[in-house]
Amino acid sequence: MKRNVTVVKIGGNVINDPLKLESFLKDFSDMEGMKILVHGGGKRATEMAADLGLKTKMIGGRRVTDAKGLEIVTMVYAGLLNKNIVAKLQATDCNAIGLSGADADLIRAHKRKVKEVDYGFAGDVDAIAGKTLIFFLNHGLVPVFSAITHDKKGQLLNTNADTIASELAKDLAADFEVELIYCFEKMGVLKEMEDQDSVIEKIDKSYYSKLKADQVIVEGMLPKLDNCFDALQNGVQKVLIGLPELIGNRSLIHTRLTL
Repeated sequence: MKRNVTVVKIGGNVINDPLKLESFLKDFSDMEGMKILVHGGGKRATEMAADLGLKTKMIGGRRVTDAKGLEIVTMVYAGLLNKNIVAKLQATDCNAIGLSGADADLIRAHKRKVKEVDYGFAGDVDAIAGKTLIFFLNHGLVPVFSAITHDKKGQLLNTNADTIASELAKDLAADFEVELIYCFEKMGVLKEMEDQDSVIEKIDKSYYSKLKADQVIVEGMLPKLDNCFDALQNGVQKVLIGLPELIGNRSLIHTRLTL
């Protein structure tokens, strides 16, 4: 019988709010079983860039990362935010280990090829070092991943945190029963962005295609949901999207994805 692993991804809205972050990390720490946390932090990186007089360019919900931008996201994601999260988890007796994809060659990627858009130093995942990841889990460690990967040639890359969470979940699905949870600032996937009561409780792939065609789901939600369905098609058992406050009782998380 396969053991259970939960992969949780949180975004900048949680990270930027000290009270929400502290509450979330306490609930995450209390979760039973093996678990992995993946965090973004784009909002903090954007703020840091603005403080330095640099503009952030987004296309289709994804960040365009030039050389200076890569320096900023590496410092913010893999440094400031990652270590702050790890320290707070240690304070709850959750034995976390902060990681980027370069550490122990855990997440290898390649620089995204230029097609219609040049995303700069954006990385698309090639491989997960699953045996190393399982080693950490088997020894009671809780991996905390920032959204930084590498290409095995000395180049760091900025990789979408939703994608990292999905790729980790997919890789573990061969050996574990995997649950993937995306936590963000909304109750779930909404029909109307400003109406929290318009949560779509269940989305299958066919319905997702219709929601895209009707432009109900646009911009940043598109890559998130693409990653959800990619995970489901590659062995992940359950995918949920909702508020971080509900992580302690996953049955209350509002949107469930199915094939």
